[in-house]
Amino acid sequence: MATIRLLAAAGLILTALTRTMAQTGNPLIQEIIRTTAPLEQPRGERLPLYLWPAHDLGTGDEAELEALLGQLEARGIAAIANWRPDNAEALDKALHLGSIQKRLGLPITVNATSCTYSFFNGDEATAHVDADGQPFFDPSFGPQHMGCPFAVDSRTTEMRRRIAEPVAAYDEAGLDIHMIFADWEIDGPIEWNEAWDHSRRCMRCRARIPEIDDFSAFQGALRRQRSYLQRHMLAEPVLARFPSALVGNYAVYPHNGERYWFDYFEKHTPGTPHRMEGGARYRQWYPEFDGTGYTFAMPVVYTWQDIYGWYDFDVPDYRWFYNMLLVGSNAGESTPAHIPLITFVHWHTVILSDPPPDHPQFGEEKYHELLWHLLLRGHDALFMWSPHDQALKESQLAHQVYAESHAYRDFLAHGTPVSFTVPKQPGPVVSALRWDDRLLVRRTDFTDTDAVVELEVDGRTLGVPRLEGGCRILMLD
Repeated sequence: MATIRLLAAAGLILTALTRTMAQTGNPLIQEIIRTTAPLEQPRGERLPLYLWPAHDLGTGDEAELEALLGQLEARGIAAIANWRPDNAEALDKALHLGSIQKRLGLPITVNATSCTYSFFNGDEATAHVDADGQPFFDPSFGPQHMGCPFAVDSRTTEMRRRIAEPVAAYDEAGLDIHMIFADWEIDGPIEWNEAWDHSRRCMRCRARIPEIDDFSAFQGALRRQRSYLQRHMLAEPVLARFPSALVGNYAVYPHNGERYWFDYFEKHTPGTPHRMEGGARYRQWYPEFDGTGYTFAMPVVYTWQDIYGWYDFDVPDYRWFYNMLLVGSNAGESTPAHIPLITFVHWHTVILSDPPPDHPQFGEEKYHELLWHLLLRGHDALFMWSPHDQALKESQLAHQVYAESHAYRDFLAHGTPVSFTVPKQPGPVVSALRWDDRLLVRRTDFTDTDAVVELEVDGRTLGVPRLEGGCRILMLD
């Protein structure tokens, strides 16, 4: 009934929306709506598609918001509220959006990023301390005042309050938070760049980590502290009032002990454990997820510019696809089934240098295939991040896969991944979900081979022939 009321409301005020949005709305949101089609059936219990442009619908008008929310829900797209610390106007706007979402039976989604900065606010009390008792910061992360991982006690109460107060406002307004996330990155304990050297100079760090010259001991101590800060600041205040909420943070997810990518602010630290494959350096990573208290995992599957040059495959698209599927397969295989995977994705090359290297763009078709393989390897939802000038194309690409995959939503809701293999050379790539006695299978080829791929399931071998796009349902019996 909620969906029927929602679509009816959207239809009744569509004419008014068309007349007024040009003056008052968000043109990018309007264009996304115009260039994407409604789902052929309602989204149901499936998680929505998260798009970065949906943070601002561009209007506070009740009728316009209802219409936009209806149009987005018809396409399976979530609208996202923004919180800002101690900003009553932003909170009122978020509560207003949430009240309409509640009335229409829609999930309430919140971006709490602004409220999570910063533990390291430049106060000397948060700095490292050298042997002469002098404070100092670590400049290797840019202009941020990265200080001592164990000198943030003066900030923890404040940082928790920034989340707890808007959470309480939602609770008191009767608005249930369905999903809340943060993009908390360059703040708090981080072991990369020159952090290890700076901590070895710090008397406080040396006292807290007696084996600080062992990078594994150093990494473990910092990541445990980082997990504690996220749990204290974000997970606990939300879950205390909304125990069923999905809570998570950018790039925090279960894994197999390795990270296959570098973030834009990270540089290799000499002397740290890693494994080489071609030009790729796969770093040792600490299992931080469990200590955070988060209730969903948030891998990052991006086209970082350096990926292409790490490999020498003669199929250009496979250089991108290979690394990105390693990341996705790692997260899918390592994450327990009861923890949703809501995965940040991006297609345009993420430029890290000026001038950027002359690498070919990842092809649209194979990016499309990559997103499909993520879904068939245990990823529950896609979250498209993008700069504004790339957002329309990125939204269209992500929505195309989301909309097409809706035909298999029962498999995606109830199925279990059966393969996480990432071939070491270009060729056929197979992913599958098992649901009862059936397999939903997708095969993507990077060469012209017609060879049948053998897939092992419960001791049985199934042959997967070449498929020119699309999925196939195979019977196990």
